[in-house]
Amino acid sequence: MGKGIAVVTGAAGGIGTEIVRAVVLAGYKTIMACQSVEKGMQKRDLLVRETGNPQIEVLWLDLASLASVVEFTEEIAGRGETVDLLMNNAGTMCPALTTTERDIEGTVCVNYVGPWLLTQRLVPLMGAGSRIMNMVSCTFPLGRVDMPRFFTHGRKGGFRKLSVYSNTKLALVLFTMELAERLAEKGITVNAADPGIVSTDMITIHRWYDPLADLFFRPFIRTPRKGAATAVGLLLEERYAGVSGKVWAGDYPSNISSRYVENGLQKQLWEETEKLLRDLL
Repeated sequence: MGKGIAVVTGAAGGIGTEIVRAVVLAGYKTIMACQSVEKGMQKRDLLVRETGNPQIEVLWLDLASLASVVEFTEEIAGRGETVDLLMNNAGTMCPALTTTERDIEGTVCVNYVGPWLLTQRLVPLMGAGSRIMNMVSCTFPLGRVDMPRFFTHGRKGGFRKLSVYSNTKLALVLFTMELAERLAEKGITVNAADPGIVSTDMITIHRWYDPLADLFFRPFIRTPRKGAATAVGLLLEERYAGVSGKVWAGDYPSNISSRYVENGLQKQLWEETEKLLRDLL
């Protein structure tokens, strides 16, 4: 039985490129979902040369645009192929409050609402054994999801980019847990991966001391390949078959506070997100 396709968002970034390389080497026909098609094509050509596998395609996807998510998923659905792997890797940390469609804050849209919609629209193309992976962050335990302000401003109070970022990653963890429960009977697994602190453009602060940080700090943090390793293992390794609903850092699942389930936040967030996007499902 042949393999279906793998979809990787944020595929032109450092971690994304490493994930694409791994799934292509594993024999999957891979769709690189990229905000910049030009950058994606550059990475695609490099990966084709390195892997010898031409079954890599670049498609435009801007997670800040719900219309883009709909267009992307309609394109894939029209092909009649199955989706075996979905890697929600794309992420951002907006430096200031921005507003996208439906008054959704920018970081919230890219890191949580966009991936939520993308996943929901691709699930009908998946079957038993398909794997969904969400890239989270070591900052998610610092997060809070205060609704309804979470959707429009990212947090209660004034805008703080790291706080909003952490809140979106907690939301993605809650989504992982809830979706895992809902898809258990279908045999589709859902997990989240914490890459650790990785040397990518996202950790650039855009201040005068960035060159000093690059000189003294970056050599001691993880490379994109090491940051991608946890997600790659969960996507491809047989030992993770059937494992679902967990957040992983390396080979070990993280402890998730029971308060998220006990206070109903996990299901409340799902219901509010579903209400926000109902006409797009």
